Amino acid sequence: MAATRITTGDLAPREGTLPLEEQAYAHLRRALVEGVFAPGDKLPIRRIADALGTSPMPVRSALRRLAAERALDVLPSGTAVVPRLTRAAFAELSTIRAALEPLAVQLAAARLDKPALGALDTLLAAHWTAREEGSPEAFLRADRDFLFTLYRASGAPMLLDMIEALWLRRGPIFWEARWLLAHRGGLAHRHEQMLSALRERRGDDAAAELRLEIESATAFLLAHLRFLDDPPGERGLAALPARRKQRGIQPS
Repeated sequence: MAATRITTGDLAPREGTLPLEEQAYAHLRRALVEGVFAPGDKLPIRRIADALGTSPMPVRSALRRLAAERALDVLPSGTAVVPRLTRAAFAELSTIRAALEPLAVQLAAARLDKPALGALDTLLAAHWTAREEGSPEAFLRADRDFLFTLYRASGAPMLLDMIEALWLRRGPIFWEARWLLAHRGGLAHRHEQMLSALRERRGDDAAAELRLEIESATAFLLAHLRFLDDPPGERGLAALPARRKQRGIQPS
């Protein structure tokens, strides 16, 4: 497993009024959702503390909370690691996502006003611009922002919390697969169809489009991505060039 280099650009403080432990927890939780870390990355306490400008104690507490949420694994040495999922665990994660996330979209459909629909239109355009420019980081970010704009509009805070918990594990997997998804093209992307349905208040249809997107992407990744319980060499991303993130996180 590779260690991870953390920079202040990756974990820039945003919740300055919160207690230090809550700040560290919020930063790390957001980083996992956003795909700052990949499966197998180690999260060294001292480096994260340096990036956040705090002592190791709040970071250690935050990592323990994330481990309790099963977002991280802890090695016998005490080092926190972003987990690699088994095939069954990834399939289960996707099945739950395909139930909960379309529900949030269905609930959001009746609550979207003109500015919200305009924001979704802008994010959809950002997705296609990023694809044309060959930037999987940017199109994954646009896709995530598109979906969470809808999830927040659902008016269901408990549902939003559950979805965010799922994305703690989803985020690293999709980050690892970003170049694979980029080479695949837009085949699994159903956001245009979703937005068209949402403009007409057809929440059921928009939810069905998202469910299809999740199920299609899951099938593709199960066929092409390497999971924890795969025999060595049977699956993986060997056919694609190794590309690392340009925001300071690299194997050390």
